[in-house]
Amino acid sequence: MSYADRFRLSAHAVIVDNRGQVLQLRATYGERRWGLPGGALEPGETPLEALERECREELGAAIDAGPLTGVYFHAAHESQVFIFRATLTSDTVRLSAEHSEHMYFPVASLSTIQQQRVRDCLSFRGSVRFGKF
Repeated sequence: MSYADRFRLSAHAVIVDNRGQVLQLRATYGERRWGLPGGALEPGETPLEALERECREELGAAIDAGPLTGVYFHAAHESQVFIFRATLTSDTVRLSAEHSEHMYFPVASLSTIQQQRVRDCLSFRGSVRFGKF
C-alpha cells in the first residue's frame, strides 16, 4: 500500500496601506487569481519562517511580521493556512515571476474567504482565530 501526503501548510501576510486597503498579488499561473502574499511551508520551516521567505521571494522586500492572527482549514484545497499581520519594510515592491501585478484592495471587494481571514486579522486582540472553509 502506498500513501501520498497531499496535505498542505501555508502562511500568508495581511499587509494594509494607510487607507486600510489590503495588498493582493495576481498570480501568473492557473486562473491568475489575486491573493495574499505568502505560500507553502517547506520541510523543516515554521510558519513564520515560511512567511518571511515567501514574502522576500514574491515581493522582493522584507516584512516586519506581526502576530499570528488566524489558522484556517480549507477542505477544498486540503490545506491549513496561517495568517499573520505584517508590514513592508520598503516602499519598493519587485514581484517575482509568479506574480504579474500587485494592488491594494478594499476589504469588501475581496472573496468571502479572504474577507473573513482579513477581518479576523484586522480585529485581532490577542486571541488567534480558528476557522474552517
